[in-house]
Amino acid sequence: MRKNQVKSCKQDKIYYAICYTVISILTLSVLYPIVYILSASFSSGSALAAGKVWLFPVDFSLQGYQAVLKYQNVWVGYRNTIFYTVAGTGINVVMTLICAYPLSRKNLRGRKAISLLFTFTMIFSGGMIPGYMLVKKLHMLNTVWAMLVPGAMSVYNMIVTRTFLQTTISEHLLEAAKIDGCNDFRFFFSIVLPLSKAVIAVIALFYAVGHWNTYFNAFLYLTDKNLYPLQIFLKDILVQNQFSADLVDPEIVAEMQNMQMILKYSMIVVSTVPLFCFYPFTQRHFVKGVMIGSVKE
Repeated sequence: MRKNQVKSCKQDKIYYAICYTVISILTLSVLYPIVYILSASFSSGSALAAGKVWLFPVDFSLQGYQAVLKYQNVWVGYRNTIFYTVAGTGINVVMTLICAYPLSRKNLRGRKAISLLFTFTMIFSGGMIPGYMLVKKLHMLNTVWAMLVPGAMSVYNMIVTRTFLQTTISEHLLEAAKIDGCNDFRFFFSIVLPLSKAVIAVIALFYAVGHWNTYFNAFLYLTDKNLYPLQIFLKDILVQNQFSADLVDPEIVAEMQNMQMILKYSMIVVSTVPLFCFYPFTQRHFVKGVMIGSVKE
């Protein structure tokens, strides 16, 4: 008996050792690109061009951040992106909740047919050109509404929220509330919403990240640079490989031939820091909300 226990303990140790090794490798593979970008943003252009940056900054420099902060369009993009993220996330969460809650009620007539229609849109959609024509017919081109209305609700997030409400909000709770004279609206605002903080935090994070990183809708529907989000200006530097004299002071351009490489990494850091700061506040709700809402009908 003792030999079997000793053997089992050894097998457990080997198993845990393998698990920790695999997890450590996966963690390092995820963390290294972040560390590299952060180190590259604080390094000099010559060090980047020579490939000297591996883990820590080489020839520590803040010129990339100084150049980015002097770029006026960065502040314009920040302002617009913050507005799109806050307003868009608010609209998304409201639309998702008011759609998911009725569909979570088993006594809703036509519930399955309505759910099927929503699911159908996850597989088939009108496409880019019909979407553009619709936005144009609604006179939303070159307006903030073009960034907020077309993606007002994600069907996937609605299904996750609906499943969360089905598994969390008991029908008996509704019956008890009705006995006390509570109507559907009061039940939704006074009972359902306070009990749904976990899933609200999860879908709010999903929507916020989507709005913060979006650029395709802006690329299609906006031509006014005053309405561009931050990612459009970031795309101009990273994808189109553009670097002009109006990006930074002419003196810096003349002195630093490799400034463009520093700007790329500095812009990545500047554009992602707000999300890194926001995530810890929702992390404890994130795990609970995802696990409960991940089981779908």
